[in-house]
Amino acid sequence: MSSVEDLGRLLRQLRRRHARARGTAELTYREIAAGTGWSHGIVGEYLSGRVLPPTDRFDTLVRLFGATPAEQGALATARDRVEEARRPAIRRAVPRQLPPQAYPFVGRAAAWEALDATLADPRPVVVAGTAGVGKTALAVRWAYSVADRFPDGQLYVDLRGYDAGAPVPPADALAAFLRACGVRPEEIPADAGERAARWRTELADRRVLVLLDNACAADQVRPLLPGGAHCRVVVTSRDDLPGLVARDGARRVPLDVLSEEEAVALLRSLVDERLTRHDAAELAACCARLPLALRVAAARADRPLAALVAGFRAGSGLDLLDPGDPRAAVRTVFSWSRARLSPAAARLFGLVGLHPGTSFDVYAAAALGDLTVAGAHTALAELAGAHLVEPGFTLHDLLRAYAAETAPPEEVRPALTRLFDHYTATAVHAARTLFPHDPPVPWTATENERPLGVRDDARQWCDEQRANLVAAARYAARHGWPRHSVALSRALWRVFEVGGHLQEALAVHGAAAGVAPQDAEVLTNLGGAHGWLGDLAQARALYERALGAGGGARTTGRLALVCERQGRYAEAADHMTAALALHRADGDRYGEAGQLLNLGTVHRRRGRYAEAAAHHHRAAELFAALGEVRLEGYALGNLGAVESLLGEHDAALAHLTRALEQCEAAGDRAGVGSALTTLGTVHTRRGAYAEALELLRRGLSVSRETADRSLETETLNGLGEVLLATGRYAEAVDAHREALGWAERTGDRFEGARAAEGLGSAYAGLGDRTRAAGWWSAGLAGYAGLGVPEADRVRALLSGSAGGRAEEEAG
Repeated sequence: MSSVEDLGRLLRQLRRRHARARGTAELTYREIAAGTGWSHGIVGEYLSGRVLPPTDRFDTLVRLFGATPAEQGALATARDRVEEARRPAIRRAVPRQLPPQAYPFVGRAAAWEALDATLADPRPVVVAGTAGVGKTALAVRWAYSVADRFPDGQLYVDLRGYDAGAPVPPADALAAFLRACGVRPEEIPADAGERAARWRTELADRRVLVLLDNACAADQVRPLLPGGAHCRVVVTSRDDLPGLVARDGARRVPLDVLSEEEAVALLRSLVDERLTRHDAAELAACCARLPLALRVAAARADRPLAALVAGFRAGSGLDLLDPGDPRAAVRTVFSWSRARLSPAAARLFGLVGLHPGTSFDVYAAAALGDLTVAGAHTALAELAGAHLVEPGFTLHDLLRAYAAETAPPEEVRPALTRLFDHYTATAVHAARTLFPHDPPVPWTATENERPLGVRDDARQWCDEQRANLVAAARYAARHGWPRHSVALSRALWRVFEVGGHLQEALAVHGAAAGVAPQDAEVLTNLGGAHGWLGDLAQARALYERALGAGGGARTTGRLALVCERQGRYAEAADHMTAALALHRADGDRYGEAGQLLNLGTVHRRRGRYAEAAAHHHRAAELFAALGEVRLEGYALGNLGAVESLLGEHDAALAHLTRALEQCEAAGDRAGVGSALTTLGTVHTRRGAYAEALELLRRGLSVSRETADRSLETETLNGLGEVLLATGRYAEAVDAHREALGWAERTGDRFEGARAAEGLGSAYAGLGDRTRAAGWWSAGLAGYAGLGVPEADRVRALLSGSAGGRAEEEAG
């Protein structure tokens, strides 16, 4: 059973067998239709093998044709296989997030065996033990050993449960996991509960290993537990997490310090096989047999280590240790390494421990230490040699906490101020490089700032430092640097929007709004993040608050876009006209061109094609004069869309082809997607269906890549229309239903009405006139409520449908 045609043939065979068994003629299409309530046309489509019946209808048919219960189950499976074969292949993201393994690795046989036992049990497992005992090393190494049992991926997050800063909120971890699993940023719910539900849905039929490192509480872990029986979760924590054991059935794998034999083996493999067992055992005892402390001590090389052992034999230093407190032992071992540092490196070690993120680069280190970049390089190389920073300039949580303890108290605030100055100044510079026509954020450049001479440099820095920028903005807002938090929001808003980093945008703008609730720019930025996520009501409320706080042209224009998406065209046009006047009064030609572009779109939706064309033409001229090739392409693409509606297809194709070339040259994927979609729609109107289908599918791929909900909805409707034109009605139903779902979630009334119209036409093609009329009526109500000319087209369809039903009934 491999095709819809085969399934139709099987249904016809059942129908004939049923008739022979009863000794009667076969049930006619009209008899089947009368017994089921379906149209006889769609019955014919099912039995001829041209249309795949939905699951419930297929089950009804096989029961009607006398299939036995056993046959019904087998036939249902066959139908599902046909449907699965017809679906386009979905390439799921397969994350491989496990961090590097620790080498060498010794012992832990009992804990390893306990972890192996979890493979047969879906309950989470908690590896619990004191700081530095090797929980992460064990969990990561074991995870690598069983990775092949989880073909859908391995996910990892450091929850930072015991860092000096705030632990990672479960909602943030969920967002990162969902992105890693292939969920587009705009599909990630804003609500934490809904985000957890989406996470469970994504993993319901996957085989994924999830490693939750450094958790501090059951409530931090619980939302991250997948619901599927095929996934496994390993948690590491300094706490036993009794709540997770009691409520969620978690199993605990306690991890103690290494045995003496294991500790000696680790030391001798790290240092030198010639190290005597006695010396190694004594040093292991001084390190409380904690793997982290042993690794740090071993990094001191042969001669200093021997001298250290001799010192312990003589009794010096032993009084500094408390064998009953592993933390004290670790602190002491760290102090051995720190004591051997140069003064500059020791000072920088303490200051980098203050960094609120999980990693840092040499420029951030230079800012913290008030050093030249060359000086920071030298000090960091020394710290890396002493194993006091890890590759990539990261600090283990114990090292970070110890480092922060050693920072001179009088240097803490100045150092963090320099760090936040560095991030803010570089963010302002990057934004200015990427978007030169946006109003600049006033901020003084810092010394030793990372050079960002071209757009690629600026874009790369923003991508590399995005997590640190979010951490800095949050920390600054919470601990007394409100000016930096606000400036980061103002500098990064377009970076986040263009990049589709919606959760990061919410975090940064939300933090800034918390310390500056009356800042119009910050409120506008936060409204933009909610708007991209589809929460138009919240976006509108924030824009209105921003206007009340003194928001100007950009706020007014953003409010206009929300109104346009909600189908409030007259209100949108009023706001756009007001924003246009403000931009002109400020002499802002870039802003003026943008509002002309937006006004043209509103005029096009209201059927005012001549006005729309004039606005788009003028916008294209302004952008060209400014040298803004990317947005000139946008204006030309919109002009082409209007020309196509006027029947001027050749002119439309010329402008759209040029728009596509300009957006491709500028590397603007969203502009490329828009041009492809509009080109496909023009080819549909010309009757060039093969070209239309190819262009629309390319446009759909780009819209999903760029997380542009509005474009995706529009493209799905365009795809449905070309499928209708080629008689592929069942596929058209799928496309328009998906478009309708997006339109309902975002509140896009025009595309929702367009999807309803398309569904009506698709069901009419399938012979189901009752459904067709219902969808057309919904489409008409939507169009009429918007006051757009498409309503007349649907009225004609309904009129024809009523006439057709009357003829059928008379016949």
